[in-house]
Amino acid sequence: MVLAHGIWKVEFSSNLSFLTETGVKQAERCKEALANIHFDQCFSSPISRAKSTAEVLWQGREQPLVFLDSLKEAHLFHLEGMKNVDAKQRYPKEYTAWREDPANFHVNGIYPLLELWGRAREAWKEILLAPHFLVVTHKSILRALICTALGLGPERFRAVDVNNGGISVFSFNKKGEAMLQSLNMTAHICSWKGVEESGGA
Repeated sequence: MVLAHGIWKVEFSSNLSFLTETGVKQAERCKEALANIHFDQCFSSPISRAKSTAEVLWQGREQPLVFLDSLKEAHLFHLEGMKNVDAKQRYPKEYTAWREDPANFHVNGIYPLLELWGRAREAWKEILLAPHFLVVTHKSILRALICTALGLGPERFRAVDVNNGGISVFSFNKKGEAMLQSLNMTAHICSWKGVEESGGA
């Protein structure tokens, strides 16, 4: 089972970010939704907004949280921390490339999505060692986890969308082949009137 952290302030890979009041409430709603489900392990990005969400979700469970650097968010260089409208105005070429052709978006020869896909594959190697797992991470790496599990390449990045607090469920056979059972379930948070849109790039 994989899910995206709650709403936060400051975008992408920066650790100078934190859950908003809404984000904390989303995490609490996720905890309630998952309360009666057994997990052997919870894996989380070490970046503060995902870490804070995981700490809320995992509170009261015996096993310690496992933080994986491979679950960190995509690094988008100078687009990070910017609202869509500001990024579009200040860096129109880069912003358009990221929005319309993210698989080929690059800065100084570095392709963030190719790097992200590699990290997603590495993360799965560790995650799948736990029979029943919970993963708490960020939107872009979560998209990469879903796509790599299903054998989809970076060009399919925007074919999958996830919301803050949205839950996706996988099952895996003995060969490690994935079946997506549910994608981006949000009933547990959408019934709460305080839900907002994050509006990130």
